[in-house]
Amino acid sequence: MTSTVGGHQPEPDARFAALLAAEDKALALLDRIESSGLIRAGRSEREIEREIRGLAADAFGIDKHWHKRIVRAGSNTLAVAGDNPPVRTVGEDDLVFLDLGPVLEAWEADVGRSYVVGDDPVKHALVAELPRQFRALKDRFDADPEITGAALYAFACESAEAAGWRFGGEIAGHIVAEFPHARIPGRKQAHHISPDNPDPMRGPDPLDRQRHWIGEIHLVSPDGAFGGFYERLLDRPE
Repeated sequence: MTSTVGGHQPEPDARFAALLAAEDKALALLDRIESSGLIRAGRSEREIEREIRGLAADAFGIDKHWHKRIVRAGSNTLAVAGDNPPVRTVGEDDLVFLDLGPVLEAWEADVGRSYVVGDDPVKHALVAELPRQFRALKDRFDADPEITGAALYAFACESAEAAGWRFGGEIAGHIVAEFPHARIPGRKQAHHISPDNPDPMRGPDPLDRQRHWIGEIHLVSPDGAFGGFYERLLDRPE
């Protein structure tokens, strides 16, 4: 698949294919984490994170991560990626989320999922809502070729509120690219889905390449007691 953005040259198939392959492998890592039973009550966030690091290396050959491996449980699920809350132990009736950024064949992947330990119906409802909100975000992105990062962030907040939750993220996503995308020149805000990005998301990056976007959904319960997280490629084809 090639694409033309704003009159620029079509992007080589190989570049986008590499990005999709990186996400496929990162999602397989999440599946293996689940099937291995790493997330359960009585284990600390740190213990789970270290086992994820070992599993990623041993089963998938992943030895580099472009951001810290995030495991959040209980009230720590309210924290955003840049926070460093005290390490918690997963409780008997808890919500846990993962946010992983493995580097695969020089490409950044970024995936996140949430899990409920126990039977709390509100926690289960929030986790079930996360992929629905991601779908709504993707549909909005797909429907408007001119949408800006600020407009899509506003939509994420409005959609979460309409569903009975609060949007807890400072951003609703960001670009991914060959590692490290942080060195791509230009304003950092232009790489985020946030109120500080008035630029059209489909505009080329400063290296004249198509941007590819991760969508992040961070929902918070109405009482502000816990949150959940989900992220995937936003511009992945159906």
